[in-house]
Amino acid sequence: MKPPGIAKWFAPGEIEAPPDAASAALRSDRFRLERETDWRRLEEIVARMEKGSIRRVNDADLLALPTLYRTAASSLAVARETSLDAATLGYLEALVQRAWFQVYGPQTGLWGWLRGFLKGGWSRAVREIWLDLCIALAVMVAGGVVGWLLVARDSEWFYALVPGAMAGGRVPGASREQLLDTLATENGADGLSIFAASLFSNNAGVAILAFALGFAFGIPSLMLLLHNMALMGAMLWVFASQDLTFNFLAWLSVHGTTELFAILLAGAAGLHIGRSMAFPGERSVLVAAQESGRRAAVVMVGVVLMMVVAAFLEAFPRQLLAASTDRLLIGATMLALWLAYFFAYRPRGTGQSEA
Repeated sequence: MKPPGIAKWFAPGEIEAPPDAASAALRSDRFRLERETDWRRLEEIVARMEKGSIRRVNDADLLALPTLYRTAASSLAVARETSLDAATLGYLEALVQRAWFQVYGPQTGLWGWLRGFLKGGWSRAVREIWLDLCIALAVMVAGGVVGWLLVARDSEWFYALVPGAMAGGRVPGASREQLLDTLATENGADGLSIFAASLFSNNAGVAILAFALGFAFGIPSLMLLLHNMALMGAMLWVFASQDLTFNFLAWLSVHGTTELFAILLAGAAGLHIGRSMAFPGERSVLVAAQESGRRAAVVMVGVVLMMVVAAFLEAFPRQLLAASTDRLLIGATMLALWLAYFFAYRPRGTGQSEA
């Protein structure tokens, strides 16, 4: 597509165009001639990039691309303001739109994005919120201790902390045999896929809520983490009272190391946004929220993936493996894998982290 040329001039004696039309054509022609070289260069670069030949674009052209785009966008604004001819205006609108996608649009497809996400993008985002992770982890540990101590002092606290539907037969005063029955395996995997779907919905809801509450300066997110771990502490006390601590932890670890890690990440991501808004430093609150929001969003995409894994582990391996040692082995392996991925796996070019 070539920039439009000047309107035709009539020879002496022929019917001349109206003065206003001739003046507009002259303005448009001068406007085009002054900028045509940049437009054509931009169009050539964009055309090569649209054909997937970005490797053929030299470094000088790539560096010039943003400047050429801004020049074309400025030309378009002037063309609209001065009401230049429709052909020039249409050409610039098309060129600016095409260039915008190359400068600001997504440069990779879904699989390319997913590859970059898994090969460093996700783990880097998690490391960048390390301070929020430490705060959230401390709150979760404190919640577990508080739940244990409250129920140890007065068993009625158990019913205040643990919903009846979730407790099942796991209540204070239950016999050892009754508690062991709640940790028993299923005879087969039939129907467990439905169970996995319901678990995923519930666990993902908790994680998303912990993230969403972070916008209120992170305090509600921490309270939610505290309450959920108090629930776990209360449940742990029930099993410990019947000398079933190892059995319960093994049963829980199959999915818990993944699920609780995901909830920890979600709470830390929400806290990261809230803390950035409460203490923006030299940035404005809006800028701080935008920067932390982008980082937290990457973490939350990974949290959803972890919840899918946790739901599968909870519905199948945990329900089909009877031996506590086997269950604990799976849970410990998953925890080691997550820790290695987030804190030890640092591909070249992704090792830099921000506080």
